[in-house]
Amino acid sequence: MEANGPQLESLDAVGLIAGNGLYPATFAQAARKAGVAKLAAAAFQDETDPVLEKLVDALEWMRVGQLGKMIRFFKGQGISRAVMVGQIAPKNLFDLRPDVRTLKMLASLKEKNAESIFGAIGKELAKEGIELIPATTFLDDLLPGAGPVFGPKLGEKELEDAAYGFRIAKEVSRLDIGQTVVVKNGTVLAVEAFEGTNEALKRGGTLGRGKAMMVKVSKPNQDLRFDVPVVGPQTIETAAEAGVAAIVVEAKSTLLLGKEEIERLCNEKKVSLYAWETDGAALTEPS
Repeated sequence: MEANGPQLESLDAVGLIAGNGLYPATFAQAARKAGVAKLAAAAFQDETDPVLEKLVDALEWMRVGQLGKMIRFFKGQGISRAVMVGQIAPKNLFDLRPDVRTLKMLASLKEKNAESIFGAIGKELAKEGIELIPATTFLDDLLPGAGPVFGPKLGEKELEDAAYGFRIAKEVSRLDIGQTVVVKNGTVLAVEAFEGTNEALKRGGTLGRGKAMMVKVSKPNQDLRFDVPVVGPQTIETAAEAGVAAIVVEAKSTLLLGKEEIERLCNEKKVSLYAWETDGAALTEPS
Protein backbone atom coordinates (compact mmCIF):
# COMPACT_ATOMS: atom_id res chain seq x y z
CA MET A 1 0.00 0.00 0.00
CA GLU A 2 1.13 3.55 -0.68
CA ALA A 3 1.15 4.38 3.04
CA ASN A 4 3.83 1.72 3.57
CA GLY A 5 6.22 3.28 1.03
CA PRO A 6 9.27 5.45 1.66
CA GLN A 7 9.30 4.98 5.44
CA LEU A 8 10.40 1.35 5.27
CA GLU A 9 14.06 1.92 4.39
CA SER A 10 14.65 3.81 7.64
CA LEU A 11 12.71 1.52 9.97
CA ASP A 12 15.62 0.03 11.91
CA ALA A 13 13.61 0.21 15.17
CA VAL A 14 9.85 0.13 15.77
CA GLY A 15 7.75 0.43 18.92
CA LEU A 16 4.61 -1.67 19.25
CA ILE A 17 1.55 -0.39 21.11
CA ALA A 18 0.32 -3.93 21.59
CA GLY A 19 -3.32 -4.78 22.27
CA ASN A 20 -4.93 -8.21 22.29
CA GLY A 21 -5.26 -10.97 19.69
CA LEU A 22 -2.90 -12.21 16.98
CA TYR A 23 -2.07 -8.77 15.60
CA PRO A 24 0.99 -7.87 17.74
CA ALA A 25 2.76 -11.20 17.15
CA THR A 26 1.88 -11.18 13.44
CA PHE A 27 3.31 -7.68 13.07
CA ALA A 28 6.46 -8.55 15.02
CA GLN A 29 7.16 -11.56 12.81
CA ALA A 30 6.54 -9.56 9.62
CA ALA A 31 8.78 -6.73 10.84
CA ARG A 32 11.61 -9.15 11.54
CA LYS A 33 11.17 -10.66 8.08
CA ALA A 34 11.40 -7.14 6.63
CA GLY A 35 14.71 -6.60 8.43
CA VAL A 36 13.72 -4.44 11.41
CA ALA A 37 16.58 -4.85 13.89
CA LYS A 38 14.88 -3.68 17.09
CA LEU A 39 11.32 -4.09 18.37
CA ALA A 40 10.12 -2.60 21.66
CA ALA A 41 6.59 -3.33 22.86
CA ALA A 42 4.34 -1.41 25.24
CA ALA A 43 2.15 -4.25 26.55
CA PHE A 44 -1.10 -3.88 28.47
CA GLN A 45 -2.15 -5.93 31.50
CA ASP A 46 -5.07 -8.28 30.81
CA GLU A 47 -4.77 -7.57 27.08
CA THR A 48 -1.46 -8.38 25.41
CA ASP A 49 -0.54 -12.03 24.85
CA PRO A 50 2.64 -12.76 26.89
CA VAL A 51 4.02 -14.70 23.88
CA LEU A 52 4.97 -11.32 22.42
CA GLU A 53 7.78 -11.06 24.97
CA LYS A 54 9.65 -13.76 23.03
CA LEU A 55 9.34 -11.88 19.73
CA VAL A 56 10.63 -8.45 20.73
CA ASP A 57 13.84 -7.03 22.17
CA ALA A 58 12.21 -5.07 24.98
CA LEU A 59 8.76 -5.15 26.54
CA GLU A 60 7.23 -3.20 29.39
CA TRP A 61 3.87 -3.96 31.01
CA MET A 62 1.51 -1.10 31.82
CA ARG A 63 -2.15 -0.36 32.35
CA VAL A 64 -4.40 1.08 29.67
CA GLY A 65 -4.23 4.86 30.03
CA GLN A 66 -0.59 5.18 31.11
CA LEU A 67 0.43 7.34 28.16
CA GLY A 68 3.26 9.03 29.99
CA LYS A 69 4.82 5.69 30.95
CA MET A 70 4.52 4.46 27.37
CA ILE A 71 6.27 7.54 25.99
CA ARG A 72 9.07 7.28 28.55
CA PHE A 73 9.55 3.62 27.66
CA PHE A 74 9.77 4.28 23.92
CA LYS A 75 12.16 7.22 24.36
CA GLY A 76 14.32 5.12 26.66
CA GLN A 77 14.50 2.46 23.95
CA GLY A 78 15.40 4.99 21.24
CA ILE A 79 12.10 4.50 19.38
CA SER A 80 11.14 7.21 16.87
CA ARG A 81 8.40 5.24 15.07
CA ALA A 82 5.60 3.22 16.61
CA VAL A 83 2.60 1.23 15.43
CA MET A 84 -0.78 0.42 17.04
CA VAL A 85 -1.47 -3.30 16.72
CA GLY A 86 -4.35 -5.13 18.42
CA GLN A 87 -7.50 -3.98 20.15
CA ILE A 88 -8.31 -3.10 23.75
CA ALA A 89 -11.34 -4.88 25.21
CA PRO A 90 -14.28 -2.57 26.04
CA LYS A 91 -14.26 -3.76 29.68
CA ASN A 92 -10.72 -2.44 30.07
CA LEU A 93 -11.62 0.90 28.49
CA PHE A 94 -14.28 1.24 31.18
CA ASP A 95 -11.62 0.38 33.75
CA LEU A 96 -9.34 3.10 32.38
CA ARG A 97 -6.96 4.54 34.97
CA PRO A 98 -5.42 7.48 33.12
CA ASP A 99 -2.23 9.19 34.20
CA VAL A 100 -1.88 12.98 34.24
CA ARG A 101 -0.83 13.18 30.60
CA THR A 102 -3.80 11.08 29.49
CA LEU A 103 -6.21 13.15 31.60
CA LYS A 104 -4.99 16.36 29.95
CA MET A 105 -5.30 14.77 26.52
CA LEU A 106 -8.84 13.53 27.16
CA ALA A 107 -9.90 16.91 28.58
CA SER A 108 -8.89 18.57 25.30
CA LEU A 109 -11.25 16.38 23.22
CA LYS A 110 -14.76 17.54 22.38
CA GLU A 111 -15.72 14.03 21.22
CA LYS A 112 -14.35 10.89 22.83
CA ASN A 113 -14.59 8.13 20.25
CA ALA A 114 -11.96 5.72 18.96
CA GLU A 115 -10.88 7.97 16.10
CA SER A 116 -10.50 11.12 18.20
CA ILE A 117 -8.71 9.33 21.06
CA PHE A 118 -6.28 7.46 18.80
CA GLY A 119 -5.64 10.63 16.81
CA ALA A 120 -4.87 12.50 20.04
CA ILE A 121 -2.47 9.75 21.11
CA GLY A 122 -0.73 10.13 17.76
CA LYS A 123 -0.33 13.85 18.39
CA GLU A 124 1.06 13.27 21.88
CA LEU A 125 3.60 10.81 20.50
CA ALA A 126 4.54 13.28 17.75
CA LYS A 127 5.27 15.96 20.38
CA GLU A 128 7.94 13.62 21.71
CA GLY A 129 9.43 12.84 18.29
CA ILE A 130 7.64 9.49 17.89
CA GLU A 131 5.85 9.03 14.57
CA LEU A 132 2.80 6.76 14.47
CA ILE A 133 3.06 4.69 11.27
CA PRO A 134 0.31 2.74 9.41
CA ALA A 135 -0.87 -0.40 11.18
CA THR A 136 -0.68 -2.24 7.85
CA THR A 137 3.08 -1.71 7.51
CA PHE A 138 4.80 -4.97 6.41
CA LEU A 139 1.40 -6.72 6.11
CA ASP A 140 0.38 -6.15 2.48
CA ASP A 141 0.15 -9.90 1.83
CA LEU A 142 -2.61 -10.16 4.47
CA LEU A 143 -4.87 -7.63 2.69
CA PRO A 144 -7.01 -9.67 0.24
CA GLY A 145 -7.74 -8.37 -3.24
CA ALA A 146 -11.27 -8.23 -4.66
CA GLY A 147 -13.20 -11.45 -5.22
CA PRO A 148 -13.69 -14.79 -3.48
CA VAL A 149 -11.11 -15.55 -0.80
CA PHE A 150 -11.92 -18.83 0.99
CA GLY A 151 -14.83 -21.22 1.51
CA PRO A 152 -17.94 -21.94 -0.59
CA LYS A 153 -18.86 -19.80 -3.59
CA LEU A 154 -21.43 -17.02 -3.26
CA GLY A 155 -24.53 -17.14 -5.45
CA GLU A 156 -26.27 -14.25 -7.18
CA LYS A 157 -28.68 -13.66 -4.28
CA GLU A 158 -25.82 -13.62 -1.79
CA LEU A 159 -23.89 -11.11 -3.91
CA GLU A 160 -26.98 -8.88 -3.85
CA ASP A 161 -27.03 -9.11 -0.05
CA ALA A 162 -23.30 -8.29 -0.04
CA ALA A 163 -23.92 -5.11 -2.06
CA TYR A 164 -26.74 -4.10 0.28
CA GLY A 165 -24.74 -4.87 3.43
CA PHE A 166 -21.70 -3.03 2.11
CA ARG A 167 -23.74 0.12 1.51
CA ILE A 168 -25.33 -0.01 4.96
CA ALA A 169 -22.03 -0.78 6.72
CA LYS A 170 -20.34 2.16 5.00
CA GLU A 171 -23.05 4.51 6.23
CA VAL A 172 -22.93 3.12 9.77
CA SER A 173 -19.14 3.47 9.83
CA ARG A 174 -19.40 7.04 8.51
CA LEU A 175 -21.52 7.83 11.57
CA ASP A 176 -18.79 6.25 13.74
CA ILE A 177 -21.18 3.66 15.22
CA GLY A 178 -19.40 0.52 14.06
CA GLN A 179 -17.92 -1.11 10.98
CA THR A 180 -19.93 -4.34 10.80
CA VAL A 181 -23.51 -5.26 9.96
CA VAL A 182 -25.29 -8.60 9.71
CA VAL A 183 -27.86 -8.89 6.91
CA LYS A 184 -30.20 -11.42 5.33
CA ASN A 185 -32.42 -11.06 2.27
CA GLY A 186 -32.04 -7.29 2.18
CA THR A 187 -32.77 -6.84 5.89
CA VAL A 188 -30.39 -5.59 8.58
CA LEU A 189 -30.34 -8.07 11.47
CA ALA A 190 -27.62 -6.52 13.61
CA VAL A 191 -25.36 -3.47 13.69
CA GLU A 192 -22.04 -3.46 15.52
CA ALA A 193 -21.60 -0.81 18.18
CA PHE A 194 -19.38 -0.69 21.27
CA GLU A 195 -19.82 -4.40 22.02
CA GLY A 196 -17.64 -5.42 19.07
CA THR A 197 -17.86 -7.66 16.01
CA ASN A 198 -18.30 -11.02 17.71
CA GLU A 199 -21.32 -9.93 19.77
CA ALA A 200 -22.97 -8.41 16.70
CA LEU A 201 -22.33 -11.69 14.87
CA LYS A 202 -24.05 -13.66 17.62
CA ARG A 203 -27.12 -11.42 17.65
CA GLY A 204 -27.48 -11.34 13.89
CA GLY A 205 -26.77 -15.01 13.45
CA THR A 206 -29.51 -15.97 15.92
CA LEU A 207 -32.04 -13.97 13.92
CA GLY A 208 -30.74 -15.22 10.58
CA ARG A 209 -31.13 -18.89 11.48
CA GLY A 210 -28.15 -20.14 9.50
CA LYS A 211 -28.41 -17.91 6.42
CA ALA A 212 -27.09 -14.57 7.64
CA MET A 213 -24.18 -12.60 6.15
CA MET A 214 -21.69 -10.40 7.97
CA VAL A 215 -20.29 -7.37 6.13
CA LYS A 216 -17.26 -5.55 7.56
CA VAL A 217 -15.85 -2.35 6.05
CA SER A 218 -13.32 0.37 6.68
CA LYS A 219 -14.41 3.85 7.65
CA PRO A 220 -14.57 6.53 4.94
CA ASN A 221 -11.12 8.17 4.83
CA GLN A 222 -9.81 5.45 7.15
CA ASP A 223 -6.67 6.47 9.05
CA LEU A 224 -4.39 3.47 8.50
CA ARG A 225 -2.43 4.28 11.65
CA PHE A 226 -5.16 2.69 13.73
CA ASP A 227 -8.49 0.89 13.71
CA VAL A 228 -7.85 -1.18 10.58
CA PRO A 229 -10.61 -3.82 10.08
CA VAL A 230 -9.43 -7.29 11.04
CA VAL A 231 -10.76 -10.83 10.53
CA GLY A 232 -9.16 -13.74 12.37
CA PRO A 233 -9.85 -17.41 13.09
CA GLN A 234 -12.09 -16.47 16.03
CA THR A 235 -14.28 -14.47 13.64
CA ILE A 236 -14.83 -17.57 11.50
CA GLU A 237 -15.49 -19.74 14.57
CA THR A 238 -18.00 -17.26 15.98
CA ALA A 239 -19.73 -16.88 12.61
CA ALA A 240 -20.13 -20.65 12.23
CA GLU A 241 -21.45 -21.05 15.77
CA ALA A 242 -23.89 -18.16 15.30
CA GLY A 243 -25.24 -19.38 11.98
CA VAL A 244 -23.59 -16.74 9.80
CA ALA A 245 -22.83 -18.45 6.49
CA ALA A 246 -20.84 -15.71 4.74
CA ILE A 247 -18.40 -12.96 5.65
CA VAL A 248 -17.82 -10.07 3.26
CA VAL A 249 -14.90 -7.70 3.88
CA GLU A 250 -13.62 -4.66 2.05
CA ALA A 251 -10.94 -5.58 -0.47
CA LYS A 252 -7.39 -4.32 0.19
CA SER A 253 -8.55 -2.71 3.44
CA THR A 254 -9.07 -5.67 5.81
CA LEU A 255 -6.32 -7.66 7.49
CA LEU A 256 -6.62 -11.45 7.63
CA LEU A 257 -4.69 -12.47 10.75
CA GLY A 258 -3.95 -16.19 10.97
CA LYS A 259 -4.58 -16.56 7.25
CA GLU A 260 -3.87 -20.29 6.96
CA GLU A 261 -6.13 -21.10 9.89
CA ILE A 262 -8.84 -18.86 8.43
CA GLU A 263 -8.68 -20.84 5.18
CA ARG A 264 -8.91 -24.15 7.04
CA LEU A 265 -11.87 -23.02 9.11
CA CYS A 266 -13.76 -21.54 6.14
CA ASN A 267 -13.47 -24.87 4.33
CA GLU A 268 -14.28 -26.94 7.41
CA LYS A 269 -17.17 -24.79 8.69
CA LYS A 270 -18.53 -23.97 5.20
CA VAL A 271 -18.25 -20.23 5.79
CA SER A 272 -17.72 -18.10 2.67
CA LEU A 273 -15.15 -15.30 2.84
CA TYR A 274 -15.39 -12.70 0.08
CA ALA A 275 -13.58 -9.39 -0.52
CA TRP A 276 -15.78 -6.65 -1.99
CA GLU A 277 -14.62 -3.79 -4.19
CA THR A 278 -14.99 -0.33 -2.65
CA ASP A 279 -17.12 0.80 -5.60
CA GLY A 280 -19.62 -1.97 -4.80
CA ALA A 281 -19.39 -3.68 -8.17
CA ALA A 282 -20.33 -7.35 -7.94
CA LEU A 283 -17.49 -9.72 -8.75
CA THR A 284 -18.31 -13.16 -10.08
CA GLU A 285 -16.41 -16.29 -9.19
CA PRO A 286 -13.33 -16.86 -11.38
CA SER A 287 -13.74 -19.44 -14.15
